[in-house]
Amino acid sequence: MSSIRIAVVQMNPVMGALETNAAKISRFIQTARGQAVDLIVFPELALCGYPPEDLLLTQHFLSDTQEQLEHIAAHTQGIDAIVGFAQKKNGAVFNAAAWLKNGEIQDVYQKIELPNYGVFDEKRYFVPGGQLVAITVKNIRLALSVCEDVWIEAGKYETQLQQCPVDLIVNISASPFHADKLILRKEILAGFACRNHAGMVYCNLVGGQDELVFDGGNMFFNSTGELLASSGRFQESVLMLDLEEHSGTWSCSSREWQDMAQTEWQPMDALPHELTRVEEVFTGLVVGTRDYVQKNGFSHVVIGLSGGIDSALTAAIAVEAMGKERVVGVTMPSEYTSGETLNDARELADNLKIRFLSVPIGKIFQMYRDELQPVLSEGTQGVEYENLQARIRGNIIMALSNRYGWLVLTTGNKSEIATGYCTLYGDMAGGFAVIKDVPKMLVYELSQWINERAGWKIIPESTLRRPPTAELRPGQKDEDSLPPYPVLDAVLQAYVEEDKSPDEIIQMGHDSKVVMEVIRLVDRSEYKRRQAPPGIKITPKAFGRDRRLPLTNQYRPQPKPTRG
Repeated sequence: MSSIRIAVVQMNPVMGALETNAAKISRFIQTARGQAVDLIVFPELALCGYPPEDLLLTQHFLSDTQEQLEHIAAHTQGIDAIVGFAQKKNGAVFNAAAWLKNGEIQDVYQKIELPNYGVFDEKRYFVPGGQLVAITVKNIRLALSVCEDVWIEAGKYETQLQQCPVDLIVNISASPFHADKLILRKEILAGFACRNHAGMVYCNLVGGQDELVFDGGNMFFNSTGELLASSGRFQESVLMLDLEEHSGTWSCSSREWQDMAQTEWQPMDALPHELTRVEEVFTGLVVGTRDYVQKNGFSHVVIGLSGGIDSALTAAIAVEAMGKERVVGVTMPSEYTSGETLNDARELADNLKIRFLSVPIGKIFQMYRDELQPVLSEGTQGVEYENLQARIRGNIIMALSNRYGWLVLTTGNKSEIATGYCTLYGDMAGGFAVIKDVPKMLVYELSQWINERAGWKIIPESTLRRPPTAELRPGQKDEDSLPPYPVLDAVLQAYVEEDKSPDEIIQMGHDSKVVMEVIRLVDRSEYKRRQAPPGIKITPKAFGRDRRLPLTNQYRPQPKPTRG
Protein backbone atom coordinates (compact mmCIF):
# COMPACT_ATOMS: atom_id res chain seq x y z
CA MET A 1 0.00 0.00 0.00
CA SER A 2 1.35 3.42 -1.02
CA SER A 3 0.35 6.79 0.43
CA ILE A 4 1.00 10.41 -0.42
CA ARG A 5 -0.09 13.85 0.83
CA ILE A 6 -0.79 16.35 -1.95
CA ALA A 7 -1.67 20.03 -1.56
CA VAL A 8 -3.64 21.32 -4.56
CA VAL A 9 -3.50 25.12 -4.67
CA GLN A 10 -6.39 27.10 -6.11
CA MET A 11 -4.39 30.25 -6.85
CA ASN A 12 -5.38 33.70 -8.10
CA PRO A 13 -2.32 35.21 -9.82
CA VAL A 14 -2.01 38.79 -11.07
CA MET A 15 -1.23 38.88 -14.77
CA GLY A 16 2.41 39.71 -15.39
CA ALA A 17 3.26 40.31 -11.71
CA LEU A 18 6.02 37.73 -11.84
CA GLU A 19 7.77 38.64 -8.60
CA THR A 20 4.51 38.90 -6.67
CA ASN A 21 3.22 35.60 -8.02
CA ALA A 22 6.54 33.87 -7.37
CA ALA A 23 6.57 35.15 -3.78
CA LYS A 24 3.03 33.83 -3.28
CA ILE A 25 3.95 30.42 -4.72
CA SER A 26 7.05 30.26 -2.51
CA ARG A 27 4.97 31.10 0.54
CA PHE A 28 2.53 28.30 -0.26
CA ILE A 29 5.46 25.91 -0.62
CA GLN A 30 6.98 26.91 2.71
CA THR A 31 3.65 26.50 4.48
CA ALA A 32 3.04 23.13 2.81
CA ARG A 33 6.37 21.86 4.05
CA GLY A 34 5.23 22.61 7.58
CA GLN A 35 2.09 20.55 6.92
CA ALA A 36 4.17 17.48 5.93
CA VAL A 37 3.05 17.75 2.32
CA ASP A 38 4.86 15.50 -0.15
CA LEU A 39 3.76 17.26 -3.34
CA ILE A 40 2.26 20.72 -3.87
CA VAL A 41 0.54 21.52 -7.17
CA PHE A 42 -0.12 24.93 -8.76
CA PRO A 43 -2.35 25.76 -11.78
CA GLU A 44 -1.51 26.24 -15.44
CA LEU A 45 0.67 29.34 -16.03
CA ALA A 46 0.34 30.18 -12.33
CA LEU A 47 3.62 32.07 -12.43
CA CYS A 48 2.47 34.66 -14.97
CA GLY A 49 -1.33 34.35 -15.17
CA TYR A 50 -3.58 33.13 -17.98
CA PRO A 51 -3.85 34.08 -20.79
CA PRO A 52 -0.64 36.16 -21.14
CA GLU A 53 -1.35 36.85 -24.83
CA ASP A 54 1.35 38.90 -26.58
CA LEU A 55 3.49 39.14 -23.45
CA LEU A 56 4.67 35.76 -24.70
CA LEU A 57 6.17 37.45 -27.77
CA THR A 58 8.62 39.50 -25.68
CA GLN A 59 11.96 37.93 -24.87
CA HIS A 60 12.44 39.78 -21.57
CA PHE A 61 9.10 38.52 -20.24
CA LEU A 62 10.14 34.92 -20.87
CA SER A 63 13.62 35.37 -19.42
CA ASP A 64 12.18 37.08 -16.32
CA THR A 65 9.73 34.17 -15.98
CA GLN A 66 12.58 31.67 -16.02
CA GLU A 67 14.47 33.69 -13.41
CA GLN A 68 11.47 33.72 -11.07
CA LEU A 69 10.95 29.98 -11.55
CA GLU A 70 14.51 29.40 -10.37
CA HIS A 71 13.81 31.55 -7.30
CA ILE A 72 10.79 29.36 -6.52
CA ALA A 73 12.84 26.20 -6.98
CA ALA A 74 15.22 27.39 -4.27
CA HIS A 75 12.37 26.98 -1.73
CA THR A 76 11.72 23.30 -2.51
CA GLN A 77 14.14 21.64 -0.12
CA GLY A 78 12.39 18.54 1.19
CA ILE A 79 9.25 18.94 -0.92
CA ASP A 80 8.15 18.36 -4.53
CA ALA A 81 6.26 21.06 -6.44
CA ILE A 82 4.55 21.34 -9.83
CA VAL A 83 4.35 24.92 -11.16
CA GLY A 84 2.78 26.10 -14.41
CA PHE A 85 4.91 28.57 -16.40
CA ALA A 86 5.78 29.74 -19.92
CA GLN A 87 9.06 28.18 -21.08
CA LYS A 88 11.38 29.49 -23.79
CA LYS A 89 13.62 26.72 -25.10
CA ASN A 90 15.60 26.48 -28.34
CA GLY A 91 13.72 29.42 -29.81
CA ALA A 92 10.27 27.94 -29.12
CA VAL A 93 7.75 28.84 -26.40
CA PHE A 94 5.91 26.11 -24.48
CA ASN A 95 2.99 26.04 -22.07
CA ALA A 96 4.81 24.04 -19.42
CA ALA A 97 4.69 22.40 -16.01
CA ALA A 98 7.94 22.42 -14.01
CA TRP A 99 8.80 19.71 -11.50
CA LEU A 100 10.77 21.33 -8.69
CA LYS A 101 12.56 19.45 -5.92
CA ASN A 102 15.49 19.93 -3.55
CA GLY A 103 16.16 23.46 -4.77
CA GLU A 104 16.32 22.62 -8.47
CA ILE A 105 14.23 22.28 -11.61
CA GLN A 106 14.17 18.50 -12.01
CA ASP A 107 12.18 18.25 -15.25
CA VAL A 108 9.73 20.17 -17.42
CA TYR A 109 6.62 18.84 -19.15
CA GLN A 110 5.50 20.74 -22.26
CA LYS A 111 1.76 20.76 -23.03
CA ILE A 112 0.98 18.50 -25.98
CA GLU A 113 -2.65 19.37 -26.83
CA LEU A 114 -3.04 23.11 -27.56
CA PRO A 115 -6.61 24.52 -27.67
CA ASN A 116 -7.35 26.99 -30.43
CA TYR A 117 -11.11 27.61 -30.22
CA GLY A 118 -13.45 29.88 -28.29
CA VAL A 119 -11.41 32.06 -25.94
CA PHE A 120 -8.26 30.01 -26.53
CA ASP A 121 -5.56 31.11 -28.94
CA GLU A 122 -2.64 28.95 -27.86
CA LYS A 123 -1.33 28.01 -31.31
CA ARG A 124 -0.51 31.68 -31.88
CA TYR A 125 1.97 31.54 -29.03
CA PHE A 126 2.99 28.00 -28.12
CA VAL A 127 4.62 25.05 -29.81
CA PRO A 128 3.10 21.70 -28.79
CA GLY A 129 5.25 19.45 -26.66
CA GLY A 130 6.10 16.00 -27.86
CA GLN A 131 6.87 13.84 -24.89
CA LEU A 132 5.01 12.62 -21.84
CA VAL A 133 6.77 13.30 -18.53
CA ALA A 134 6.22 10.97 -15.58
CA ILE A 135 7.79 11.63 -12.20
CA THR A 136 8.14 9.57 -9.03
CA VAL A 137 7.17 10.93 -5.61
CA LYS A 138 7.24 8.54 -2.63
CA ASN A 139 7.42 5.57 -5.00
CA ILE A 140 4.23 6.70 -6.75
CA ARG A 141 4.34 7.35 -10.50
CA LEU A 142 2.61 10.54 -11.60
CA ALA A 143 2.07 11.75 -15.16
CA LEU A 144 2.07 15.52 -15.64
CA SER A 145 -0.54 17.08 -17.91
CA VAL A 146 -1.82 20.57 -18.69
CA CYS A 147 -5.54 21.31 -19.16
CA GLU A 148 -6.42 20.37 -22.76
CA ASP A 149 -4.26 17.23 -22.63
CA VAL A 150 -7.04 15.38 -20.82
CA TRP A 151 -9.92 16.90 -22.85
CA ILE A 152 -8.95 15.14 -26.09
CA GLU A 153 -10.02 11.50 -26.07
CA ALA A 154 -7.50 9.24 -27.84
CA GLY A 155 -5.33 12.27 -28.61
CA LYS A 156 -1.55 12.37 -28.70
CA TYR A 157 -1.27 12.79 -24.94
CA GLU A 158 -3.63 9.96 -24.05
CA THR A 159 -2.01 7.65 -26.60
CA GLN A 160 1.37 8.17 -24.96
CA LEU A 161 -0.10 7.76 -21.49
CA GLN A 162 -1.59 4.38 -22.34
CA GLN A 163 1.87 3.20 -23.32
CA CYS A 164 3.29 4.37 -19.98
CA PRO A 165 0.90 3.39 -17.17
CA VAL A 166 1.02 5.54 -14.01
CA ASP A 167 -0.65 5.61 -10.61
CA LEU A 168 -1.81 9.24 -10.69
CA ILE A 169 -2.37 11.91 -13.33
CA VAL A 170 -1.78 15.51 -12.27
CA ASN A 171 -3.67 17.98 -14.46
CA ILE A 172 -2.89 21.67 -13.99
CA SER A 173 -5.46 23.86 -15.65
CA ALA A 174 -6.69 27.34 -16.52
CA SER A 175 -10.27 26.45 -17.40
CA PRO A 176 -12.47 29.56 -17.65
CA PHE A 177 -15.91 29.66 -16.10
CA HIS A 178 -19.23 29.72 -17.82
CA ALA A 179 -22.57 28.57 -16.45
CA ASP A 180 -22.72 24.77 -16.09
CA LYS A 181 -19.02 24.37 -17.04
CA LEU A 182 -18.38 22.36 -13.86
CA ILE A 183 -20.74 19.63 -15.07
CA LEU A 184 -18.74 19.26 -18.28
CA ARG A 185 -15.41 19.26 -16.42
CA LYS A 186 -16.52 16.45 -14.13
CA GLU A 187 -17.58 14.33 -17.11
CA ILE A 188 -14.29 14.90 -18.94
CA LEU A 189 -12.04 14.28 -15.94
CA ALA A 190 -13.95 11.25 -14.65
CA GLY A 191 -13.91 9.67 -18.10
CA PHE A 192 -10.18 10.26 -18.53
CA ALA A 193 -9.35 8.79 -15.12
CA CYS A 194 -11.51 5.73 -15.78
CA ARG A 195 -10.17 5.07 -19.28
CA ASN A 196 -6.58 5.26 -18.07
CA HIS A 197 -7.04 3.43 -14.76
CA ALA A 198 -5.33 6.16 -12.73
CA GLY A 199 -6.32 8.63 -10.06
CA MET A 200 -6.78 12.22 -11.29
CA VAL A 201 -5.55 15.27 -9.37
CA TYR A 202 -7.12 18.38 -10.92
CA CYS A 203 -5.80 21.88 -10.14
CA ASN A 204 -7.57 24.90 -11.65
CA LEU A 205 -6.85 28.62 -11.65
CA VAL A 206 -9.18 31.01 -9.80
CA GLY A 207 -9.95 34.72 -10.18
CA GLY A 208 -10.75 37.27 -12.86
CA GLN A 209 -8.57 38.21 -15.84
CA ASP A 210 -10.09 40.80 -18.16
CA GLU A 211 -13.20 39.13 -19.66
CA LEU A 212 -12.50 35.72 -18.16
CA VAL A 213 -13.29 34.36 -14.73
CA PHE A 214 -11.65 31.20 -13.44
CA ASP A 215 -13.69 29.41 -10.81
CA GLY A 216 -11.17 26.92 -9.43
CA GLY A 217 -12.99 23.83 -8.27
CA ASN A 218 -10.04 21.55 -7.60
CA MET A 219 -10.93 17.85 -7.55
CA PHE A 220 -9.64 14.32 -7.08
CA PHE A 221 -11.09 11.37 -9.00
CA ASN A 222 -10.46 7.72 -8.27
CA SER A 223 -9.19 5.43 -11.02
CA THR A 224 -12.80 4.26 -11.39
CA GLY A 225 -13.91 7.81 -12.25
CA GLU A 226 -15.51 8.41 -8.85
CA LEU A 227 -15.18 11.93 -7.45
CA LEU A 228 -13.62 11.57 -4.00
CA ALA A 229 -12.77 15.19 -3.07
CA SER A 230 -13.46 18.71 -4.30
CA SER A 231 -12.87 22.26 -3.18
CA GLY A 232 -15.10 25.30 -3.05
CA ARG A 233 -15.04 27.63 -6.03
CA PHE A 234 -14.33 31.28 -6.80
CA GLN A 235 -11.77 31.94 -4.04
CA GLU A 236 -8.20 31.00 -3.22
CA SER A 237 -7.80 27.84 -1.17
CA VAL A 238 -5.74 24.70 -0.72
CA LEU A 239 -7.26 21.22 -1.08
CA MET A 240 -5.23 18.81 1.04
CA LEU A 241 -5.43 15.20 -0.17
CA ASP A 242 -4.26 12.23 1.89
CA LEU A 243 -4.26 9.41 -0.64
CA GLU A 244 -3.76 5.68 -0.15
CA GLU A 245 -3.54 3.16 -2.96
CA HIS A 246 -5.25 -0.23 -2.64
CA SER A 247 -4.78 -2.67 -5.51
CA GLY A 248 -5.07 0.00 -8.21
CA THR A 249 -7.74 2.16 -6.60
CA TRP A 250 -7.44 5.04 -4.18
CA SER A 251 -8.97 6.06 -0.89
CA CYS A 252 -8.91 9.74 -0.02
CA SER A 253 -9.42 11.95 2.99
CA SER A 254 -9.37 15.69 2.35
CA ARG A 255 -9.45 19.07 4.03
CA GLU A 256 -9.75 22.54 2.60
CA TRP A 257 -7.63 25.41 3.83
CA GLN A 258 -7.40 29.12 3.21
CA ASP A 259 -4.09 30.93 2.91
CA MET A 260 -4.66 33.47 5.68
CA ALA A 261 -1.07 34.02 6.85
CA GLN A 262 2.47 33.42 5.69
CA THR A 263 3.15 30.69 8.22
CA GLU A 264 -0.10 28.76 8.55
CA TRP A 265 -3.27 27.78 6.76
CA GLN A 266 -6.66 28.22 8.35
CA PRO A 267 -9.73 25.99 7.87
CA MET A 268 -12.08 27.37 5.25
CA ASP A 269 -15.31 29.07 6.21
CA ALA A 270 -18.34 27.09 5.14
CA LEU A 271 -18.69 27.36 1.37
CA PRO A 272 -21.12 25.31 -0.70
CA HIS A 273 -19.36 23.14 -3.24
CA GLU A 274 -22.45 22.85 -5.40
CA LEU A 275 -23.93 26.15 -6.51
CA THR A 276 -27.14 26.64 -8.44
CA ARG A 277 -26.82 28.09 -11.92
CA VAL A 278 -27.93 31.54 -10.75
CA GLU A 279 -25.62 31.43 -7.74
CA GLU A 280 -22.57 30.50 -9.78
CA VAL A 281 -23.30 33.19 -12.39
CA PHE A 282 -23.73 35.83 -9.69
CA THR A 283 -20.52 34.75 -7.95
CA GLY A 284 -18.63 34.75 -11.25
CA LEU A 285 -19.81 38.30 -11.96
CA VAL A 286 -18.75 39.42 -8.49
CA VAL A 287 -15.29 37.84 -8.74
CA GLY A 288 -14.75 39.15 -12.27
CA THR A 289 -15.71 42.68 -11.22
CA ARG A 290 -13.67 42.65 -8.02
CA ASP A 291 -10.52 41.39 -9.70
CA TYR A 292 -10.77 43.73 -12.68
CA VAL A 293 -11.16 46.74 -10.41
CA GLN A 294 -8.52 45.76 -7.87
CA LYS A 295 -5.91 44.35 -10.23
CA ASN A 296 -6.10 47.53 -12.31
CA GLY A 297 -5.71 49.76 -9.28
CA PHE A 298 -9.08 51.54 -9.09
CA SER A 299 -10.31 52.71 -5.70
CA HIS A 300 -13.97 53.32 -6.64
CA VAL A 301 -16.50 52.51 -9.35
CA VAL A 302 -19.30 54.74 -10.63
CA ILE A 303 -22.56 53.62 -12.22
CA GLY A 304 -25.30 55.53 -13.98
CA LEU A 305 -28.52 54.61 -12.15
CA SER A 306 -31.52 54.90 -14.44
CA GLY A 307 -34.05 53.27 -12.15
CA GLY A 308 -34.07 50.27 -14.48
CA ILE A 309 -33.21 46.68 -13.75
CA ASP A 310 -29.88 46.55 -15.61
CA SER A 311 -28.27 49.37 -13.64
CA ALA A 312 -29.81 48.01 -10.43
CA LEU A 313 -28.23 44.59 -10.96
CA THR A 314 -24.89 46.14 -11.90
CA ALA A 315 -24.88 48.23 -8.74
CA ALA A 316 -25.78 45.25 -6.55
CA ILE A 317 -22.93 43.23 -8.06
CA ALA A 318 -20.52 46.12 -7.56
CA VAL A 319 -21.44 46.47 -3.88
CA GLU A 320 -20.98 42.74 -3.37
CA ALA A 321 -17.60 42.94 -5.10
CA MET A 322 -16.20 46.18 -3.70
CA GLY A 323 -18.21 47.13 -0.63
CA LYS A 324 -20.69 49.99 -0.44
CA GLU A 325 -18.03 52.59 0.39
CA ARG A 326 -16.37 52.15 -3.01
CA VAL A 327 -19.48 52.39 -5.20
CA VAL A 328 -21.04 55.65 -6.43
CA GLY A 329 -24.41 55.89 -8.18
CA VAL A 330 -25.36 58.80 -10.44
CA THR A 331 -28.82 59.66 -11.73
CA MET A 332 -29.00 61.92 -14.79
CA PRO A 333 -32.70 62.64 -15.32
CA SER A 334 -34.15 64.28 -18.43
CA GLU A 335 -37.59 65.60 -19.30
CA TYR A 336 -38.55 62.02 -20.23
CA THR A 337 -37.50 60.50 -16.90
CA SER A 338 -40.56 59.44 -14.94
CA GLY A 339 -40.96 60.10 -11.25
CA GLU A 340 -41.19 56.34 -10.71
CA THR A 341 -37.80 55.54 -12.26
CA LEU A 342 -36.15 58.47 -10.47
CA ASN A 343 -37.57 57.29 -7.14
CA ASP A 344 -36.43 53.73 -7.88
CA ALA A 345 -32.87 54.90 -8.54
CA ARG A 346 -32.84 56.78 -5.24
CA GLU A 347 -34.42 53.88 -3.35
CA LEU A 348 -31.88 51.43 -4.77
CA ALA A 349 -29.00 53.68 -3.69
CA ASP A 350 -30.52 53.92 -0.20
CA ASN A 351 -30.99 50.14 -0.03
CA LEU A 352 -27.39 49.51 -1.09
CA LYS A 353 -26.18 52.38 1.14
CA ILE A 354 -24.04 53.85 -1.64
CA ARG A 355 -23.22 57.48 -2.37
CA PHE A 356 -25.86 58.95 -4.71
CA LEU A 357 -25.34 61.94 -7.01
CA SER A 358 -27.84 63.73 -9.22
CA VAL A 359 -26.86 65.62 -12.38
CA PRO A 360 -29.94 66.58 -14.46
CA ILE A 361 -29.32 66.82 -18.21
CA GLY A 362 -32.34 68.91 -19.24
CA LYS A 363 -30.53 72.23 -19.66
CA ILE A 364 -27.58 70.63 -21.45
CA PHE A 365 -29.92 68.78 -23.79
CA GLN A 366 -31.79 71.98 -24.62
CA MET A 367 -28.52 73.77 -25.40
CA TYR A 368 -27.59 71.01 -27.82
CA ARG A 369 -30.99 71.23 -29.50
CA ASP A 370 -30.69 74.98 -29.83
CA GLU A 371 -27.23 74.79 -31.37
CA LEU A 372 -28.14 71.93 -33.69
CA GLN A 373 -31.45 73.40 -34.82
CA PRO A 374 -30.02 75.17 -37.87
CA VAL A 375 -28.51 71.98 -39.27
CA LEU A 376 -31.18 69.53 -38.07
CA SER A 377 -34.23 71.70 -38.72
CA GLU A 378 -35.66 69.71 -41.61
CA GLY A 379 -37.69 66.59 -40.86
CA THR A 380 -38.98 65.20 -37.59
CA GLN A 381 -36.81 64.62 -34.57
CA GLY A 382 -35.59 61.04 -34.56
CA VAL A 383 -33.06 58.72 -33.04
CA GLU A 384 -30.33 61.37 -33.18
CA TYR A 385 -32.03 63.23 -30.32
CA GLU A 386 -32.54 60.03 -28.35
CA ASN A 387 -28.87 59.08 -28.70
CA LEU A 388 -27.82 62.64 -27.89
CA GLN A 389 -29.27 62.24 -24.39
CA ALA A 390 -27.33 59.01 -23.89
CA ARG A 391 -24.14 60.72 -25.07
CA ILE A 392 -24.65 63.64 -22.71
CA ARG A 393 -24.92 61.13 -19.88
CA GLY A 394 -21.78 59.41 -21.14
CA ASN A 395 -19.92 62.74 -21.06
CA ILE A 396 -21.07 63.45 -17.53
CA ILE A 397 -20.12 60.09 -16.08
CA MET A 398 -16.75 60.13 -17.85
CA ALA A 399 -16.12 63.61 -16.43
CA LEU A 400 -16.64 62.19 -12.94
CA SER A 401 -14.28 59.36 -13.82
CA ASN A 402 -11.61 61.80 -14.99
CA ARG A 403 -12.00 64.06 -11.96
CA TYR A 404 -11.97 61.39 -9.26
CA GLY A 405 -10.30 58.41 -10.92
CA TRP A 406 -13.42 56.25 -10.65
CA LEU A 407 -13.90 53.32 -13.02
CA VAL A 408 -17.15 53.61 -14.98
CA LEU A 409 -19.18 50.40 -15.01
CA THR A 410 -21.54 50.23 -17.97
CA THR A 411 -24.90 48.54 -17.56
CA GLY A 412 -25.84 47.08 -20.96
CA ASN A 413 -26.91 43.42 -21.06
CA LYS A 414 -26.20 40.79 -23.72
CA SER A 415 -29.59 41.13 -25.39
CA GLU A 416 -28.97 44.84 -25.99
CA ILE A 417 -25.34 44.43 -27.03
CA ALA A 418 -26.34 41.64 -29.42
CA THR A 419 -28.95 43.69 -31.26
CA GLY A 420 -27.18 47.05 -31.11
CA TYR A 421 -29.85 48.46 -28.80
CA CYS A 422 -27.24 50.70 -27.20
CA THR A 423 -25.55 54.00 -28.00
CA LEU A 424 -21.92 54.35 -28.99
CA TYR A 425 -20.20 56.94 -26.78
CA GLY A 426 -23.38 57.05 -24.69
CA ASP A 427 -24.51 54.19 -22.46
CA MET A 428 -21.61 52.17 -23.92
CA ALA A 429 -19.07 54.68 -22.59
CA GLY A 430 -17.10 53.24 -19.71
CA GLY A 431 -14.29 50.99 -18.61
CA PHE A 432 -15.91 47.65 -17.74
CA ALA A 433 -19.20 46.06 -18.81
CA VAL A 434 -20.27 43.88 -15.89
CA ILE A 435 -23.38 42.26 -17.41
CA LYS A 436 -22.30 42.39 -21.05
CA ASP A 437 -22.76 38.61 -21.38
CA VAL A 438 -25.95 38.34 -19.29
CA PRO A 439 -29.15 37.95 -21.36
CA LYS A 440 -32.09 40.09 -20.28
CA MET A 441 -34.17 37.26 -18.83
CA LEU A 442 -31.19 36.16 -16.74
CA VAL A 443 -30.91 39.75 -15.51
CA TYR A 444 -34.39 39.29 -14.03
CA GLU A 445 -33.48 35.91 -12.51
CA LEU A 446 -30.37 37.32 -10.87
CA SER A 447 -32.21 40.36 -9.54
CA GLN A 448 -35.00 38.26 -8.06
CA TRP A 449 -32.43 35.92 -6.51
CA ILE A 450 -30.64 38.88 -4.89
CA ASN A 451 -33.90 39.89 -3.23
CA GLU A 452 -34.72 36.32 -2.19
CA ARG A 453 -31.27 35.85 -0.67
CA ALA A 454 -31.57 39.09 1.28
CA GLY A 455 -35.14 38.40 2.39
CA TRP A 456 -36.26 41.90 1.36
CA LYS A 457 -36.54 44.07 -1.77
CA ILE A 458 -33.02 45.43 -2.27
CA ILE A 459 -33.96 45.94 -5.90
CA PRO A 460 -37.32 47.75 -5.78
CA GLU A 461 -40.39 45.76 -6.79
CA SER A 462 -41.41 48.45 -9.27
CA THR A 463 -38.04 48.09 -11.02
CA LEU A 464 -38.71 44.37 -11.44
CA ARG A 465 -42.24 44.75 -12.77
CA ARG A 466 -41.92 47.87 -14.95
CA PRO A 467 -41.67 47.23 -18.73
CA PRO A 468 -38.04 47.98 -19.74
CA THR A 469 -37.56 51.42 -21.26
CA ALA A 470 -34.64 53.68 -22.22
CA GLU A 471 -36.84 56.76 -21.50
CA LEU A 472 -35.41 58.73 -24.41
CA ARG A 473 -38.79 59.76 -25.84
CA PRO A 474 -42.34 59.96 -24.46
CA GLY A 475 -43.86 56.57 -23.65
CA GLN A 476 -40.90 54.63 -25.02
CA LYS A 477 -40.57 50.92 -24.29
CA ASP A 478 -37.89 48.44 -25.38
CA GLU A 479 -40.47 46.23 -27.08
CA ASP A 480 -41.26 49.10 -29.46
CA SER A 481 -37.92 48.28 -31.11
CA LEU A 482 -37.27 44.66 -30.10
CA PRO A 483 -39.23 41.41 -29.85
CA PRO A 484 -40.37 40.49 -26.32
CA TYR A 485 -37.27 39.54 -24.33
CA PRO A 486 -38.25 35.88 -23.76
CA VAL A 487 -38.49 35.45 -27.54
CA LEU A 488 -35.43 37.59 -28.27
CA ASP A 489 -33.20 35.74 -25.80
CA ALA A 490 -34.22 32.34 -27.19
CA VAL A 491 -33.42 33.41 -30.76
CA LEU A 492 -30.12 35.00 -29.68
CA GLN A 493 -29.07 31.86 -27.84
CA ALA A 494 -29.78 29.76 -30.92
CA TYR A 495 -28.05 32.11 -33.37
CA VAL A 496 -25.12 33.49 -31.34
CA GLU A 497 -24.28 30.75 -28.85
CA GLU A 498 -25.40 27.62 -30.74
CA ASP A 499 -24.60 28.86 -34.27
CA LYS A 500 -27.94 27.63 -35.65
CA SER A 501 -29.08 28.58 -39.15
CA PRO A 502 -32.25 30.62 -39.78
CA ASP A 503 -34.07 27.44 -40.86
CA GLU A 504 -33.10 25.62 -37.67
CA ILE A 505 -34.27 28.53 -35.51
CA ILE A 506 -37.57 28.81 -37.39
CA GLN A 507 -38.08 25.06 -36.98
CA MET A 508 -37.81 25.59 -33.22
CA GLY A 509 -41.17 27.36 -33.51
CA HIS A 510 -40.10 30.99 -33.91
CA ASP A 511 -41.76 33.37 -36.36
CA SER A 512 -39.64 33.69 -39.51
CA LYS A 513 -39.94 37.49 -39.66
CA VAL A 514 -38.82 37.81 -36.04
CA VAL A 515 -35.90 35.45 -36.61
CA MET A 516 -34.66 37.29 -39.69
CA GLU A 517 -35.01 40.69 -38.00
CA VAL A 518 -33.01 39.55 -34.96
CA ILE A 519 -30.31 38.10 -37.22
CA ARG A 520 -30.19 41.37 -39.16
CA LEU A 521 -29.78 43.37 -35.96
CA VAL A 522 -27.03 41.09 -34.65
CA ASP A 523 -25.04 41.08 -37.89
CA ARG A 524 -25.17 44.82 -38.47
CA SER A 525 -24.06 45.66 -34.90
CA GLU A 526 -20.62 44.07 -34.94
CA TYR A 527 -18.97 47.50 -35.29
CA LYS A 528 -20.61 48.62 -32.04
CA ARG A 529 -19.53 45.54 -30.12
CA ARG A 530 -15.94 45.98 -31.31
CA GLN A 531 -15.93 49.38 -29.58
CA ALA A 532 -17.59 48.21 -26.37
CA PRO A 533 -15.65 47.87 -23.10
CA PRO A 534 -14.61 44.40 -21.96
CA GLY A 535 -17.11 42.43 -19.92
CA ILE A 536 -17.34 39.19 -17.99
CA LYS A 537 -17.94 35.94 -19.87
CA ILE A 538 -20.63 33.79 -18.24
CA THR A 539 -22.18 31.99 -21.25
CA PRO A 540 -20.61 29.31 -23.48
CA LYS A 541 -20.10 31.89 -26.24
CA ALA A 542 -19.60 35.53 -25.38
CA PHE A 543 -19.07 38.45 -27.74
CA GLY A 544 -15.41 39.41 -28.03
CA ARG A 545 -12.90 36.63 -27.38
CA ASP A 546 -15.40 33.88 -28.20
CA ARG A 547 -17.07 35.30 -31.30
CA ARG A 548 -14.93 37.30 -33.71
CA LEU A 549 -16.47 38.40 -37.01
CA PRO A 550 -15.20 40.83 -39.66
CA LEU A 551 -16.57 44.36 -39.46
CA THR A 552 -16.89 44.60 -43.23
CA ASN A 553 -19.03 41.58 -43.95
CA GLN A 554 -21.84 41.17 -46.46
CA TYR A 555 -22.70 37.56 -45.66
CA ARG A 556 -26.29 37.32 -44.48
CA PRO A 557 -27.73 33.88 -43.71
CA GLN A 558 -31.13 33.30 -45.29
CA PRO A 559 -33.78 30.61 -44.81
CA LYS A 560 -33.99 28.09 -47.61
CA PRO A 561 -37.07 28.39 -49.87
CA THR A 562 -39.81 25.89 -49.12
CA ARG A 563 -40.45 23.42 -51.90
CA GLY A 564 -44.10 22.71 -52.60
